[in-house]
Amino acid sequence: MDIKLCNNLKSVRAECGLTQKQVADKLGVVESCYANWEQGRTSPNVDMLRKLGEIFNISLDDLINGDL
Repeated sequence: MDIKLCNNLKSVRAECGLTQKQVADKLGVVESCYANWEQGRTSPNVDMLRKLGEIFNISLDDLINGDL
């Protein structure tokens, strides 16, 4: 998984004041699933990326490619 996306997920989640559990609940996944994305063990699919963009109120381009 792209390290930039991992770092951006961590950064934007912290900026939003959310825990991994809170984000996972909003996505309808278990906390370990979301934690794996932040740690680069697995990658979110396109649908999950869209939902993450909505939750964090950020464009997918910024989430994937931005320097957050």
